[in-house]
Amino acid sequence: MKTLLLSENENDIKQVGEILRRGGLVGMPTETVYGLAANALDGEAVAGIFKAKGRPMDNPLIVHIADIGDVEKFELVSDFPEKAKLLAEKFWSGPLTMIMPKGRAIPDEVSAGLDTVAIRFPEHKTAQAIIRAAGVPLAAPSANISGSPSPTTAAHVMNDLNGRIDAVVDGGECRVGLESTVITMVPATPRILRPGGITAEQIESVIGKIDIDDAVLNQLKSGEKAASPGMKYKHYSPRARVILVKGESYTDFVNKNRDKNVAALCYNEDAEKLRVRAFALGDRADTDSQAHALFDTLRQIDSENFELVYARCPDTDGVGMAVYNRLIRAAGFEVIDLEKI
Repeated sequence: MKTLLLSENENDIKQVGEILRRGGLVGMPTETVYGLAANALDGEAVAGIFKAKGRPMDNPLIVHIADIGDVEKFELVSDFPEKAKLLAEKFWSGPLTMIMPKGRAIPDEVSAGLDTVAIRFPEHKTAQAIIRAAGVPLAAPSANISGSPSPTTAAHVMNDLNGRIDAVVDGGECRVGLESTVITMVPATPRILRPGGITAEQIESVIGKIDIDDAVLNQLKSGEKAASPGMKYKHYSPRARVILVKGESYTDFVNKNRDKNVAALCYNEDAEKLRVRAFALGDRADTDSQAHALFDTLRQIDSENFELVYARCPDTDGVGMAVYNRLIRAAGFEVIDLEKI
């Protein structure tokens, strides 16, 4: 299969819509990361996403819409809770995904056999144009090989999926750089399953108390079924082994353990103190910059063939929780706590 690299112009978007309507797969830009899109109402087309990515079939997908009215128009949910409507009014379009009881239009391939479905209305204008051109909601996980760092440029998508999908639309670099916040609206108290650019504090300012799922910061329990993308498997991981290092003596630890092909993933404040190749994500207090840079930096580490990465354990306030969530999974939950050594 030849993968077309297309632009954001009107003719290319029209061509993409035709590809999606006939059951094809397209890498599309969003404000979070690039998504691998297929017709969400066509189970066979959705199955192609799993095949192209090498994604386990028990890992549910997110359905992308181009208008709040699409939720009811396409019968995507069987219940649109009042709190979900309040969040939609505040944060849609934007990097917030809500899980609700699924409607009859959703095939099992999308929901991984669950009785719920995840819905998102992206703010990226090209993503919206692609959805409208297709004329149907689009199922779209990240457009990468399953388990590797998510793509934030069209080049990342082509590196991973060239020859596996029909087309990629180049919409430039993603603004946010991390996947959307996922919150389930099914329980009486809504619960965040994956943190992202919309923080728990922002959500609580609209609907009151919410919970944070234990699997956000910890490994999913044995036998527990993933209710959201990014919960179950080692995820977001470069080829290099990543170890999360927790503690204020991070730089001293790294400098004493540089006998291998080692890199450091750190804050700007750490970089000048390190005697190994340092990849700084941003200032310690600038969690938005850390989120934006994370996946591109992990891919850069692979391009320079490092074998081991000591990643500084980030703070978990605000967007920092999303950065921690991605890093702990990139590390396969391998953590060194310097205060316990």
